[in-house]
Amino acid sequence: MICVYGAGSIGCYVGGRLAAAGADVVFVGRERIAAEVRAHGLTLTDLDGARERVEAPRYETDPAAAAGADLVLVTVKSAATAEAAARLAPRLRPGTPVVSLQNGLRNAQTLREGLGAAEAVPGMVACNVVHQGEGRFHRGTAGGVEVQAHPALDAHLAAFDRAGLPLALHEDLLGVQAGKLILNLNNAVNALSGLPLRTELSQRAFRRVLALAQREALAAFRAAGIAPAKAAGAPPGLLPFVLGLPDAVFARVAARMLAVDPHARSSTWDDLESGRPTEVDYLNGEIAALAAEHGTAAPVNERLTALVHEAESGGRRDWTGPELLAAMTVPD
Repeated sequence: MICVYGAGSIGCYVGGRLAAAGADVVFVGRERIAAEVRAHGLTLTDLDGARERVEAPRYETDPAAAAGADLVLVTVKSAATAEAAARLAPRLRPGTPVVSLQNGLRNAQTLREGLGAAEAVPGMVACNVVHQGEGRFHRGTAGGVEVQAHPALDAHLAAFDRAGLPLALHEDLLGVQAGKLILNLNNAVNALSGLPLRTELSQRAFRRVLALAQREALAAFRAAGIAPAKAAGAPPGLLPFVLGLPDAVFARVAARMLAVDPHARSSTWDDLESGRPTEVDYLNGEIAALAAEHGTAAPVNERLTALVHEAESGGRRDWTGPELLAAMTVPD
């Protein structure tokens, strides 16, 4: 049995694809999603036109449903990771692989500290998934599931292959996670713009804000000795330059970044729209914290983090690109 623990957008999409391919999957999450999934089943679609249905998924709200799982995929928000580990620990057999499919850099370590004899494995989902209501979850960008190689995962590779979500295995996932984090710094920009991702990224002023945040991240990673992997098919050090190009030039040279559904938005926007706390502290806030730990500065990421927290409390979510750029207090 595969348990998807904290099944929201990412969890329902990944777990749903596995279930549609015949895997024995139990979803564990909040009653709001449980009621929706029980009423409507799961419909999984993507920007390439694929469509899968799971008519009667098993969706539970009690963590006890994870008992005896052969594999656990943790998809809770980062702030809930320690709690998830505490609830899973007494229910899992020694050696059970528990894969963190979460944003940020430190969740696997948090799981490891709380799981006891289970095996925490770093992982990430490199795509955007949008919850469209009535049990519908849509992958709006390219990307798959990437994990750190671990012998405990070998028995499960075939299930992911059958689901069309082959696990991309890495000897050290940290650089891959850092590369994704560089891209995910846009989550805050997108949420504050109130625009679809493609529309926001098509406007140079918004991209310049993102470029400032990315330069800070690259400096913090250098200071910490972390080498981020390629992001969006480009060397990470090149991204800030590309983002600053005029709109017409950017559209030609960065087509991959714009290859998203017209209505796709960031998970941070989705959290604000739903009135949930965001993960900004584990994205832009992570860069600010890493910079402080290693003697560099990250005022743009600090400012974006603060603005998202203000938005959580009813603050602005309709910034124009020039306004947001002007609100950053460092020179371009």
